[in-house]
Amino acid sequence: MTRSVLVPSSIVREAEDKREATRKLGYVARAAAVFRMDRLVVFPDEDGERHWGGGFVETVLRYAATPPYLRKEAFDTRDELEYAGVLPPLRLSSWTGSDSSGSGSLRQGIVTQVGSEGRVRVNCGMQHPISLQTPPGMEVEEGERVTIRVSSRRPVRAKLVDEPLPGFSVERTGLGDALDRPDAGVRIATSRHGTPLAAASLEGYVERAARDGLTVAFGAPKRGLPPMLGLEPDEVGSERASGERSDPRVAEDEVSEAVADPSTDAPARFDAWLNTIPSQGSEVVRTEEAMFASLGCLTLTE
Repeated sequence: MTRSVLVPSSIVREAEDKREATRKLGYVARAAAVFRMDRLVVFPDEDGERHWGGGFVETVLRYAATPPYLRKEAFDTRDELEYAGVLPPLRLSSWTGSDSSGSGSLRQGIVTQVGSEGRVRVNCGMQHPISLQTPPGMEVEEGERVTIRVSSRRPVRAKLVDEPLPGFSVERTGLGDALDRPDAGVRIATSRHGTPLAAASLEGYVERAARDGLTVAFGAPKRGLPPMLGLEPDEVGSERASGERSDPRVAEDEVSEAVADPSTDAPARFDAWLNTIPSQGSEVVRTEEAMFASLGCLTLTE
């Protein structure tokens, strides 16, 4: 069961300077961390970009999602990270070890050297890089990020494991590709023009998300998902655009795909268009605020 959150490359389009843009992305990363997202995807919205585009957004989010002990090794000095110091700490449990089991805690590492007989040297935040044996059938390259299970720091006892990296990944890809993933699960677009989310309907989305996974897409300031996809606001709340029928708890084979808009590379293949803050008290809800409100509802347990 995979959880993904999708944000546009234009998400910082209204930031007055690079410092403010960096801080905003820090709270986007915080939302992904708080709600245990597995994947944070930046999809292109070049028409909505202004000063800072997808490259900047991806770099800052990747930096935020990287454990502090690996950031210098992974990024060195980059212009995009001029104000990285304003990023709020994520303090992922997988980084601090508070989510560890009796078999040891997972850590990210970067391969610094590939040796002979399947041994590699890995920087994983210890005092020095450590030498580890690669598991059978696993091949790694210099510079690759890997997962380390540490059972003891003094003396160091660790092993390289063929498991997903702890925390969440950041990638830049098309919206259509993100929605077409086999593990996309229930695909939800957030919009103030969508169907208001109510307590009665929430259970259906939570059940599907728990069973199949969850993908939630967000728009940008003053540029929501409908204009990005070439949709009119009145199309968003309709059955044709949302892929819903009268009850979101219908069987999966009864949930139809939305019709792709032929004028864009990003198809509107969502299972639902939802207004997750139907009674908002502020005229404007920032994207990072909408993320906390939306994910807080959609990641509830059954």
